Amino acid sequence: MRDWSRSHTSSAADWPPEALLRAKGAATVSVVLPARDEEQTVGGIVSAIRRDLVEAVPLVDEILVVDSRSTDATAALASAAGARVVRQDDVLPGLPPLSGKGEALWKGLAASTGDIVVFADSDLRNFGSHFISGLLGPLLTRPEIAFVKGAYERPLTGSDGVARRGAGGRVTELVARPMLNLYWPELAGFVQPLGGEYAARREVLEQVPFVTEYGVEFGLLVDLLERVGLDAMAQVDLGCREHSHQSTAALGRMAGQIMLTAWSRLERQGRIVASEAPATNLLQFGLDGEATLSDVSVAERPPLATVAPVTNAPRVSKTAS
Repeated sequence: MRDWSRSHTSSAADWPPEALLRAKGAATVSVVLPARDEEQTVGGIVSAIRRDLVEAVPLVDEILVVDSRSTDATAALASAAGARVVRQDDVLPGLPPLSGKGEALWKGLAASTGDIVVFADSDLRNFGSHFISGLLGPLLTRPEIAFVKGAYERPLTGSDGVARRGAGGRVTELVARPMLNLYWPELAGFVQPLGGEYAARREVLEQVPFVTEYGVEFGLLVDLLERVGLDAMAQVDLGCREHSHQSTAALGRMAGQIMLTAWSRLERQGRIVASEAPATNLLQFGLDGEATLSDVSVAERPPLATVAPVTNAPRVSKTAS
């Protein structure tokens, strides 16, 4: 793992957009932003990408926002900032609708057009365009690299507005990292296995399934390891990432979904044989002792290459929608 980290980890500063433009050639790049009720941040993120990576340096060909059933002005603000906006349920409408972040990502893959697809969360408070260009660096300059994950410091900002270093990523540290070290130690070197910023070649993404809920990033790491191998995976240090935080109860539900995602991969790989499937109900208790029962089961979309048609529009090049 130390050898892999030395040769497959870089910094966003290593990949200036001007240099990447020279390496880009005829490849096209789509940035996909899943968004649900992110009116506070999505417009600024789209504007930064368009200003720096479309107009100043034409590195990005398409900015696509997937509106995941927002009830606020997310779609309107994203469109005004220069993104092409698609409603999650309008993509591949012949399929039964599902919910969750992974569903929005899978639909974004289907609706986008680039040879390289970059995913980024829409709730980032300190977004910089280096989050995108950094992820593109290894993919545009090293043909053997198929997938790049963002690494960063993840502080936890409390109700007092103070950012506490090293306190973010609670589900990562309590669930995902132990699971990876136990069962897929090859992936232990990824600093932020659950982070929402990553990029890959389209032909690779279309060959793996997408868990529709919050286990999607965990599932992609494990499935891509099996498909392309660790040497085709890399990570880029993007600096510091600040975003909105979920409640402890919400994090518990996410943890349950990630554990079920890990279980499904272990079972699929023949590493466990169970007499019965795990339960999918999670009982939680509030401060007043009130009990809440949640279903944390996860659905899964098949590899997009097995679904026809795989896109809703013809491929385009050199245009930012």
